[in-house]
Amino acid sequence: MPVSRRVCFILPGQNLAEALRDLLPGNDVRHAIEMGWDSLENGALLTAAEAAGFEVMMTADKRSRYQQNLVGRRISVVVLSSNHRRTIRANAEPILQALGLIAEGSDQEVTFERRPLRRRPPPERSPGA
Repeated sequence: MPVSRRVCFILPGQNLAEALRDLLPGNDVRHAIEMGWDSLENGALLTAAEAAGFEVMMTADKRSRYQQNLVGRRISVVVLSSNHRRTIRANAEPILQALGLIAEGSDQEVTFERRPLRRRPPPERSPGA
């Protein structure tokens, strides 16, 4: 049974958070902009989210793991390896697993497999060039 959490998304674009609401049923998903926190940074953002009762802050900012000290906090941080909408949509299950397993005051990274790049063939060279 999925765990229900209050999740605050700190991702670029309001539309992405709205799309993720569908992927995380049973979770209270909000975007920082909705909460009026778009001007807050780093620790102030975590403090505001924690005070509002959020259990998890989700971000694609990989540096946030190293910039925040979660010792003594109730809120946890899930760091996504991508903020690409299609990639996240295709990987809802690992996100749900992270939400179900993460402990209070900890952080966890969810790494998505990258699709192989489609490379164009090299241009043909004319003889003698």
